[in-house]
Amino acid sequence: MAGRLTALLDPSRIHLQVHAAKRTAALHEVARLLEGHPEVANFQGFYQELLARERLDTTCLGNEVALPHARTEHVRSIVLAVGRSDSGILFENSNQTVRLLFVLGTPKSNPGDYLQVVSALCRLLKEASTRDALMRTSTPEDFIAVVRRFEEGTLSPA
Repeated sequence: MAGRLTALLDPSRIHLQVHAAKRTAALHEVARLLEGHPEVANFQGFYQELLARERLDTTCLGNEVALPHARTEHVRSIVLAVGRSDSGILFENSNQTVRLLFVLGTPKSNPGDYLQVVSALCRLLKEASTRDALMRTSTPEDFIAVVRRFEEGTLSPA
């Protein structure tokens, strides 16, 4: 994985206009971007584990960001889908509104890479200026470009 989020991002798996306003519907809207992904061996199994994990405890990180995830045998390697909502998604289990949703699937057999990806996402999303830049992008390609500039250290504050 080498710590690069851009290696996991694909424009076809970034949805910048999530319509659902409730957590479960939004999770489905974003997670289904991973259906048919070559590294997802069983989408329904992955999705059910994602929902089960979400029921255990909130995956909200604060700052209008959530990281729903599942460590599962239903994915062969790490997969990532992104959703963005301008109006916000209510995560009723934590009473928080989320605007950036990163759905992550990782193999149970590889906890090290999972921790690297979560760490990279936390670094990316820690700064308000970076979150704002991600919220302003107009295309999935622009979204990836913001992440790339952050990883390269060339993202200047807004």
